[in-house]
Amino acid sequence: MKKIILSALFICSSMMAFSQILPSFQFGLKGGVNMTKFSTEGTFKSENRAGYYGGIWARIGAAGIHLQPEMYVSGKNTTVKRDNGFESNVDFTSLDIPVLIGTKIGAAGVGIRLNTGPVVSFVLSKDQSIKQAATEAFNGKFKDQNFAWQFGAGLDVSKLGIDLRYEQGLTKIGKDDYSGAKKLGLFTLGLAYRLF
Repeated sequence: MKKIILSALFICSSMMAFSQILPSFQFGLKGGVNMTKFSTEGTFKSENRAGYYGGIWARIGAAGIHLQPEMYVSGKNTTVKRDNGFESNVDFTSLDIPVLIGTKIGAAGVGIRLNTGPVVSFVLSKDQSIKQAATEAFNGKFKDQNFAWQFGAGLDVSKLGIDLRYEQGLTKIGKDDYSGAKKLGLFTLGLAYRLF
């Protein structure tokens, strides 16, 4: 009996290890909320405000490592204040394209993910549609682009996932009226659903 149990445990652990080696492809939808804040200097201060994001993701992996490109529309909001009492809400929408690399620990449909990677964001203006911004992104014609680095963790249970991430801007986003505003930082909390 002991030999049967040990053999069954060995076969199960071998299958779980082998399943981590085989290449896989997943695709799904995601959405959530973000909290955005500028890093500022001088007479400017920034306060967190809530925003949103929603879009698609894919995950290509083998041997316990995966590449996870994503594309989503993100509404980013923050409040900028000056020492002289001037206060203004900064609200904008961007098309964000993270390309993350990560690993997943777990089996039987439950796993913890860790991932990190660069993000490029394209600010969508009133006269620029999401399709135009995506076309410019893939053609190398950038309009009001910003770069950031994202890292975080996630939990997958069957087809559902939850992600908590932090994103730190690498390039200055503030212009003209917001020249004291340097880089954007945000926390995101999101839900993902795997279609296949």
